[in-house]
This record gives sequence, structure tokens and C-alpha cells, in this order.
Amino acid sequence: MPEWVEIVIRSFSIIIGLFIISKLLGKKQLSKLSFFEYVVGITIGDIAGTLSMDAELNLVNGIISIFIWAIVPILISYISLKSPRFQEFVEGKPTIFIKNGKIMEDNLKKEKFTAQSLMEQLRKKGIFHAADVEFATLETTGDISVLLKKEKQPLVVGDIIENPAPIKEPQMVIEDGSIIDESLSTMGLSRRWLKEELDKIGVAPENVFLAQVDAHGQLYVDLYDDKLEVPAPQEKQLILASIKKVEADFEIFALQTENWEAKQMYLKNKNKLREMIEMLTPLLKS
Repeated sequence: MPEWVEIVIRSFSIIIGLFIISKLLGKKQLSKLSFFEYVVGITIGDIAGTLSMDAELNLVNGIISIFIWAIVPILISYISLKSPRFQEFVEGKPTIFIKNGKIMEDNLKKEKFTAQSLMEQLRKKGIFHAADVEFATLETTGDISVLLKKEKQPLVVGDIIENPAPIKEPQMVIEDGSIIDESLSTMGLSRRWLKEELDKIGVAPENVFLAQVDAHGQLYVDLYDDKLEVPAPQEKQLILASIKKVEADFEIFALQTENWEAKQMYLKNKNKLREMIEMLTPLLKS
């Protein structure tokens, strides 16, 4: 058998073996691998590369070696699921780097981290002041998890509205110029509605690469021709403007009426709308 044919056979055999091993190891992301799993991956790759190129090596023995290297982390993962102590022994424990806004210098030295490397990791998360951090923890995967102090955390809907309604998943209603009726039905919409919305922006369905409808019923369109500008959805802004107009109308009514009770009623409703506007503005301007 020619040498190049043997190399082709060996390479395809190893590729199939590695594919099977990758299925056995699961879908854990590379960034989530433990140090031991990372070393195992490098070793398996090195053995596979050597086997595919060196015709003098026994292929069967090499594949057995690869499977042994692959079985070990699978066994460790299984035992770790059953025994938290064993998992802690193999993968280690998270290390706290910042607590209550104060940097734990001893823990940094223990994990071979400098203050500069810590700040670099914080900047990658958009944090430039260590004093803004309540807790920062080095996970066993090497990632740093950060919890900002309460006053430094971004505002979320739950801070404004108690028990907000769940948001529906956006649905793709046009893909590659074809309308997806199932997605329209899921959102309670029809082809007629879709056509009316596309007519507003002067677009035909066959010119649309992708179109999505969000939980608020707004249509987002991406055209094949990237040079064409599609007007941004205005429904939220129109709702906000309409509420502000009603508020202004109540104020005008209060100024125009001479009846004291009617004036107080108009002012009371105006103030309620003002509170509503303050709550809804972050949502309707997003």
C-alpha cells in the first residue's frame, strides 16, 4: 500500500474517532473547561496528529491511547456529579478577589494575580473602578464573576414596575424573502397585517432577507440591499407622545375651567399621567 494512501486512511480513522470522543465529552464550551480537561484536550490532539503522520506507529494502539485519555475526564465528571468533595478536589474552589469593595491581596497572590491583571479583567466587563464592585470571584474555569454595588447596578424593568409581564420571544416572520405563516400565527398576526406594515416603509416581501416581530408588535426588517435605509419602528414613540398629549390636554382643561372640583379632577389625572410617563419612558424609548 502506498504511504500516502495509508496516511489518508489513518487520518480519516482518527477524525472519526475524535468525532466520537467529542460527542462523549459533551458540549462544554472551551472557556468552561477545567485545567485538567484543557491538558487532556491538548494531549489527545497531539497524539492524533502524530498518529496521522507517522506511519511507523501502530494505529490501533494509538486509538486505544486516545480513548483512554478521553475516558478519564468522563469518569472524573461522572464522579464529580456524585461527590461535591471530589469535584472540589479536582477543580478547586472559587477564590474571592474583591469583597465589599475591598481587594483581597492575599488571595490575589495565592492565584498569581497582580492588581494590574485584576483591573484588566474588570475593564473587560466595563468596570473601571474597583470601589464599584461588591464581590469579584475567580471561578474554577479562570473567569472572573463580578457583582456591582447596588447603587452602581444598571436600572432594570423590575426596579420600576413590580411583577412585570413576561416578554414573548421575537418571531422571524420573513426569511430569505419567504413569509413564515406559523410565526405570524404565534404572534396572533396575519399576512394582511404584515403587508400593511411593509407598505408603510415601501418594501415588498421578496426584497426582505429577514424580518422579525418583537413582543410589542414592532416589525424589524433587514433588506438584501444594505444600501437602502429602512425607517426605524415608531410605535413606542407614538404611544409615549400620545400619553404626553393627553397629559397636556388635562392641564389645558384645568386652566380653562372655572369649576373648582373639575379643575382638581383634571390636575389629579394630569399628575397620574405624569407618574405613568416617568415609569414608561425607559421602556418606550428603548
